[in-house]
Amino acid sequence: MPFSLSPASSKLAREQLQQPRVAMSSGQVKLVLVAACALIDADGRILLAQRPEGKSMAGLWEFPGGKIEHGERPEQTLIRELNEELGIHVKEDCLAPFAFASHGYETFHLLMPLYLCRRWSGVVVAREGQKLTWARVQELSNFPMPPADVPLVAQLRDLL
Repeated sequence: MPFSLSPASSKLAREQLQQPRVAMSSGQVKLVLVAACALIDADGRILLAQRPEGKSMAGLWEFPGGKIEHGERPEQTLIRELNEELGIHVKEDCLAPFAFASHGYETFHLLMPLYLCRRWSGVVVAREGQKLTWARVQELSNFPMPPADVPLVAQLRDLL
């Protein structure tokens, strides 16, 4: 006999899948899925964006990207976010999965794949009031970053 859920149980299961949670020592914590991209220019420099005032972790430097929307793949998120934030167009086949960060913050757990991108069209412009800088991989550790981004710097240093 096939297994089936009642309509109410089925709706609850769908809602729980849409709001993923991760068990941590203090109980259930929201899982936040974010995609980030290390844009690498022709000189081998990596783009960093400074989190603006009014946002959590304001003033810290990060790799551009954003929250993965429901039903969206990380590559789609980056194509959308890089256009919205920086005014550039990136093709999916120019995004190379590189590494990921998994970090527990006080009120949520962040899971963040980091992609590399060396080809895009358009000129990088700060469209959301954030500060931008291009930095050599050896300089990345001079920029204060969110804790989840810090381990990715060492991995980039090993690659580049």
